[in-house]
Amino acid sequence: MACAVLLARRGKSVTVLERGDRLGRKLAATGNGQGNVTNTAMDASHYFSDDLEKVAGALARFSDRETVCLLESMGGVFLPDERGRVYPAGRQASAVCDLFRRELARLNVQICLGAQVRELSYDGQFRLRWDGGQMCADAVVLAAGGKASPHFGTDGTAYALARAFGHTVTPLSPALVRLKTEPAMRELKGIRVDGALKVLRGGREVFAGGGDILFTEGGLSGDLVFRASSYAKEGDVLELDLLPRVEEERLMRALRSGTGAEKLLCLVPNGLGRALWKRAGDDGALCTLLKHFPLTMSGTYGFGEAQVTKGGIPLAETDGNLQSVFRKGLFFAGEILNTDGECGGYNLQWAFTSAFLAAEGALAC
Repeated sequence: MACAVLLARRGKSVTVLERGDRLGRKLAATGNGQGNVTNTAMDASHYFSDDLEKVAGALARFSDRETVCLLESMGGVFLPDERGRVYPAGRQASAVCDLFRRELARLNVQICLGAQVRELSYDGQFRLRWDGGQMCADAVVLAAGGKASPHFGTDGTAYALARAFGHTVTPLSPALVRLKTEPAMRELKGIRVDGALKVLRGGREVFAGGGDILFTEGGLSGDLVFRASSYAKEGDVLELDLLPRVEEERLMRALRSGTGAEKLLCLVPNGLGRALWKRAGDDGALCTLLKHFPLTMSGTYGFGEAQVTKGGIPLAETDGNLQSVFRKGLFFAGEILNTDGECGGYNLQWAFTSAFLAAEGALAC
């Protein structure tokens, strides 16, 4: 949608082929439905890719400031929160979709819904075919997503369109997703804490952060866990600090004031306290569990629950405007590329940045 707006504003005739029955369904679910469109702490260190130098160059051309300018040029106001996450003032992601739909209509961009492209070929012009339709084009921007959240239509089938032109696809895995753990601690399901988490691999720290942790029937969820999922691999140790703002000496004084699970009153939720006391049995072990609670990551909840796909078409197979090195006029944007970001607006920023680069390249076609 962003790429179409940018091209149409420059006088290009644009057609959007949308697999689903409505534009922007995945966008409408971002930021827990509040529309976290970007982040003011924007640089390539928040991304994973085969070419972070190219990501950095792309962000230098179109970063969070340009994204906000683009969105506000269509209407609305966008504001950062205390963590730099930028939302529409009304905190409604569906309204961001409505902005795009209104602007696309104003620019007379043709929208074809229910048009899943089955075949993309080139014989001097690009030829696109879908069930019930076909068309030719001078340039094509392939922005069909990855494999995450297939209920939005992103089931991975679009990679075949790129492979037909000689492109490869790196190994794919789900990111920004709930993690499965051993032990599962099913009795803690639904308990939420504001804690800290480290991801340890062979004793080496590969991630550390603080925030929301939610215990689920088979593992962990929450904003902090989604952030950690971009780093964690099966077999890693997830070490939780359930009271990151309380030093161990102060904690030990509190634990000496009660007996059994009552030692943990007003420290952690009661259900969590009972489970920890049952596992520990004495004050020293209990204090260690509260500050260094180890769980082993046994997997994720898969692409069906993931917000983002890790992996995709290598940036090395594209030029500076994300044009295919194998076929001039074929561009890529968004999650189909081997670039994903941390939780907090970084993946939508990549969508907008890559849309801008592809539009700039397509203008020359």
